[in-house]
Amino acid sequence: MPGSTEAIEPWRLIESTYSYRDRWLSLRSDSVRLPNGNVLSPYHVIEVADWVNVVAISGSCHMLLVEQYRHAVTRTLLEIPAGHVEPEEDVEAAARRELLEETGYGGGTWHALGALHPAASRFTNQVHAFLAVGVTRLAPPVEAESENLRLHEIPWPAFVTGLQSGALRLREANQMSTLLLVHLFASRSADPAIRRLIL
Repeated sequence: MPGSTEAIEPWRLIESTYSYRDRWLSLRSDSVRLPNGNVLSPYHVIEVADWVNVVAISGSCHMLLVEQYRHAVTRTLLEIPAGHVEPEEDVEAAARRELLEETGYGGGTWHALGALHPAASRFTNQVHAFLAVGVTRLAPPVEAESENLRLHEIPWPAFVTGLQSGALRLREANQMSTLLLVHLFASRSADPAIRRLIL
């Protein structure tokens, strides 16, 4: 990559306090000194659990999406199955659990696509992306206390067309980044069943 090869010096933590904590998130307020000597205080950091996103394709090559209301943005959105990782839970186990809970689907062949920071300037967590191909219905969906989900099974070509035209209401940036990881993974694969997932 062009530019200097000298490592960027990290900020130095002076002090840290928590102003809020519950089972969902912690708000940490840091005082930090930058390499140029400037002090930022407070610099707020939000600690939340890691997340999993699953692009799930059924044996009949249908994309599984869930529709639900999102109160923070006061909109109903289409999303790929997703959820948080429980403490001490393996990330693939979390992804399989979330897919089964939200859609009733499981099994198939799973591919770990990597992890990304959804908003590294403020949030501590990572989003772990998975592709599950050839999943089948195993059980009825199980909704969590905050969920009211509607399952959509969309033929992959129709999903791609809707995504490219903007007709589908996929609006979460971290979920769109997971679709990019699927595209990159598919473009490197020699497996025809995977290559057909190139967006």
